[in-house]
Amino acid sequence: MVNKVEICGVNTAKLPVLTSSEMKELFLAIIAGDKNAREKLIKGNLRLVLSVIQRFANRGEYVDDLFQVGCIGLIKAIDNFDLGQNVKFSTYAVPMIIGEIRRYLRDNNPIRVSRSLRDIAYKAIQARETLINKNSRDPSLNEIAGELNLPREEVVFAMDAIQEPVSLFEPVYHDGGDPIYVMDQIGDEKNHDLNWLEKISIREALAKLNNREKMILTMRFFEGKTQMEVAEEIGISQAQVSRLEKAALNHMRKHI
Repeated sequence: MVNKVEICGVNTAKLPVLTSSEMKELFLAIIAGDKNAREKLIKGNLRLVLSVIQRFANRGEYVDDLFQVGCIGLIKAIDNFDLGQNVKFSTYAVPMIIGEIRRYLRDNNPIRVSRSLRDIAYKAIQARETLINKNSRDPSLNEIAGELNLPREEVVFAMDAIQEPVSLFEPVYHDGGDPIYVMDQIGDEKNHDLNWLEKISIREALAKLNNREKMILTMRFFEGKTQMEVAEEIGISQAQVSRLEKAALNHMRKHI
């Protein structure tokens, strides 16, 4: 579909290509107030949009939609490009076009993310860019959260929420033979045979303990309580809890 002649009514086979000097003249004309120059720049860089959307061809989206969104990114790049910077326009425009398409794909993702989470994520991205410019290095999550005056966990959750899902059957490597898919690189640590056997051993060892020892180990290692919390709950000292816990663990080790 990407290689078809017409996208959004535009004949891609006849798209113009501008030279560097022509691009510069048009940008200078825009600065001088020539509105036609802006139109010529847009048309002269549609091939750039076409090349970018090919990266997203396997997403199941309509190419016409991606092309239109890519054009928005191109227009933003043209309106914000600074001739004073020693950067090629394509180098500046491609990330802008990609960013616009990615935002579109995130907002139209079948896995819906709440608007508030997306807002936090976009603010976090902006804060990251601000901190990079300020400190000339990548900021930590704590620094980004501090910049936004939000809890670190909330920023992490928001950033995770806008990540694009990856198919388990997406190929990650292909050398001419059978491809390696994402699912081939994923290990299941929770349902490992060794873990299953360990759980059986622990359960059987626990059954050998007396009720008080079982209660202490359950509260300590399954409910995550401190020795002080356990002591207060069952009415003994923290030193006694420590001694009973140690004895119970030693008792269990004999049976595992």
